[in-house]
Amino acid sequence: MSSSMNLNGLRSASQGERRTELLSVRIGAQEFAMDIRSIREIRGWIASTHLPHAPSFIKGMINLRGTVLVVIDLAERLGLPSQEPSPASVVVVVEHGDRIAGLLVDAVCDIITVTDDMRQPIPETGISTPREYVEGLIMMENRIVSIVAISALMPDAAVQELLEAA
Repeated sequence: MSSSMNLNGLRSASQGERRTELLSVRIGAQEFAMDIRSIREIRGWIASTHLPHAPSFIKGMINLRGTVLVVIDLAERLGLPSQEPSPASVVVVVEHGDRIAGLLVDAVCDIITVTDDMRQPIPETGISTPREYVEGLIMMENRIVSIVAISALMPDAAVQELLEAA
């Protein structure tokens, strides 16, 4: 048997075909994806408590089994128009290192398996801001899905201090 084939006859990941699973979510009419390994859980929207003096993209905070969880409006964080959460809204709880946060989205769509060959670079815009929040693009049928950078979305030290003081 060839070393480039596994028992199922599929190309092995070691042959340059690295596969990553991403969770796709919807904000308005746009679709975004995030590495599934960063996702801790998905929960329905519940009313949050306002966090005084927090940046406008912070929707508030919720109690997640005894832990204070900051909820980030993903639309506003990405520079899209913010909308009030509806009963159909979802909070995707993500973690990066020792930080944890909830990302408010309109809906969870699908789990997408992508290879490095499917990823496209972000087009040049003349400024670096889009590259801070988006790691790459995936072309899927008749749509483009942006892969968000979880590390850039997480609350900074100033917000963490507000949470601890709350």
